[in-house]
Amino acid sequence: MLSEWFWWDRLWLPRPVTWADLQDSEGCVYARVSHLYITLPVAVLLLGLRALYERLIAVPLAEALGVRDKSRKRASHNPVLEKYYKAHSKHPTQADIKGVCKKLGWSERQVERWFRVRRNQDRPGVLKKFKEASWRFAFYLCSSFGGVLALYDKPWFYDLREVWAGFPKQTLLDSQYWYYIIEMSFYGSLLFSVAADVKRKDFKEQLVHHWATLTLLSFSWCANYIRIGTLVMLVHDTSDVLLESAKMFNYAGWETTCNSIFVVFALVFMVTRLIIFPFWLIHCTWVYPLDQFEPFFGYYFFNVMLVVLLLLHMFWASLILRMVKKFLFGNLKGDERSDEEEDTEGSEEDYTHTNGYANGSGNGLSNGH
Repeated sequence: MLSEWFWWDRLWLPRPVTWADLQDSEGCVYARVSHLYITLPVAVLLLGLRALYERLIAVPLAEALGVRDKSRKRASHNPVLEKYYKAHSKHPTQADIKGVCKKLGWSERQVERWFRVRRNQDRPGVLKKFKEASWRFAFYLCSSFGGVLALYDKPWFYDLREVWAGFPKQTLLDSQYWYYIIEMSFYGSLLFSVAADVKRKDFKEQLVHHWATLTLLSFSWCANYIRIGTLVMLVHDTSDVLLESAKMFNYAGWETTCNSIFVVFALVFMVTRLIIFPFWLIHCTWVYPLDQFEPFFGYYFFNVMLVVLLLLHMFWASLILRMVKKFLFGNLKGDERSDEEEDTEGSEEDYTHTNGYANGSGNGLSNGH
């Protein structure tokens, strides 16, 4: 009964279309939820491909660009402090610091410095950040190129009203199938690797973004919102290519190149995420369908999820604008969403990932990402 309710025609499809109308026939194939099962093994395959890429390509590329981890001062071995650090908190309160001082006979300044050095000891090195950015750059570059190949000869790429021509009885194309499967598998792999990847201040927003992305992709697949889905993926992947490349040059210390790419990225992000996405694509999903059918649950659900992604874009846009402000006034030192580095020898911050992202990216129906 739960299954029948979940797949009720009126939740997913406009009147008077039913699931019985979307049966495969001669020359007409429709998306099925069973098609998505392959995303799990493909996600695992992407994780393996990422490991090979980082070892065989990213590491040699990092060496060629002069990327290497800085030697960091290690905290002196102290069983009492180490136990507290691992079992209780990496950021002790002032009261706890005073208690530890009594046990060790240290000053508060010495204890605070030990925790500061110990925290910095666990922070990811610049090489790890470079490998992560390099992998995402390679994926977004390939997905953007693949998206253009899949869409450049389609009428809905040039006329958004064609997105809804004959909806939902629109046959599934091979290019659409692989575009969706690979994008969903990539964001699934990001969720699998989230514990090992570099964590930043917008960690929670990134999780929301990835889940919203997978939810939107899954729903758009099952409800045959595939044409608009491919358009949203392409729009989001475009800016992520620039973002990840800027991060790579940032880690390499190529400041002028990094800043130049970042400015281009900021412009592309604002145009694609805050202009094209809401005023073209969301307008396409909110207004044009009403010429074809009456609103139904799927119509509202899909548009609400797009608005959630738009709000995330606005959040990341605010970070980007703050960085642009610093850049214009000559005070750009890192990523607004990076954790505060507490190394007394300097910080290793990186540019924001919208993805979104961006990475994220980041990445709308895709990121963003």
